[in-house]
Amino acid sequence: MHPIARPGGKAVRRVARAKINLYLHVTGRRADGYHLLDSLIAFADIGDEIACSPSPDLSLAIQGPFADALSAGEDNLVMRAARRLRAACGGASGAAIALDKVLPVASGIGGGSADAAAALRALMELWDVKLDEPELARIGLGLGADVPVCLFGRPAFVSGIGEAVELAPALPPAWLVLVNPGSPLATADVFRARTEPFSAPARWPDAPADASELARLLSARDNDLAAPARALMPVIGEVETALSRQAGCLLARLSGSGATCFGLFAGDGPALAAAKTIKSARPGWWVAPCALSR
Repeated sequence: MHPIARPGGKAVRRVARAKINLYLHVTGRRADGYHLLDSLIAFADIGDEIACSPSPDLSLAIQGPFADALSAGEDNLVMRAARRLRAACGGASGAAIALDKVLPVASGIGGGSADAAAALRALMELWDVKLDEPELARIGLGLGADVPVCLFGRPAFVSGIGEAVELAPALPPAWLVLVNPGSPLATADVFRARTEPFSAPARWPDAPADASELARLLSARDNDLAAPARALMPVIGEVETALSRQAGCLLARLSGSGATCFGLFAGDGPALAAAKTIKSARPGWWVAPCALSR
């Protein structure tokens, strides 16, 4: 199957939505050192944007508020995704890829993984190629543990090292306030710092009725990476406290390995007010109110 760029030069665009670990339990560790997880992952209606246009060569240009934090070279996850897809399709087409980077880098909300997944989807359309979902997920897993669920793009329970993705019960309408204190935090460092016992899986079978019930379910669960992340970066505790003190905040928690935290709200009014308050008090923090994708 050979990729053929579509005629006319029109760009194919995809949004790389922020990935949110609503809870994250570390359930074990494989002999090769990879940790096993049980996590409920959802997506927010904020994200980076990928645009792919026909080109004889494969290239990447990055713009946006967090562009300076990334290299556009061959080691970029988007470029790696493009090369792997091209190899899987057996062709040699190129693409001019543009990334508008609006999510913080190394922040626990899957920015790089979401970018790679969006690039794979956009390039498949640009090159007019079709891969079955299991094969696409295998390519994604080779790029990073969060790429398969970002390809899935819907609320999901994730297990194994990220390869097992299962559709979760529907989520209720809810809003988030995402807050990042402005410093990257490497996932590998957080896992190395973790000393707590392993946790049990904690999935639920039925859809929560509303945001309050969702918060109650999440409160009975945890993010097992939060304690080591706070130890490495104490300001995370300040972010969680700032969120939890806002009127209408049902739950404040770290997402993934951090350092981005989220506050869960039932409506847009309290979320917007909380974001405004936090941004005013801490202008150096990245603050983003957004809806929870259902």
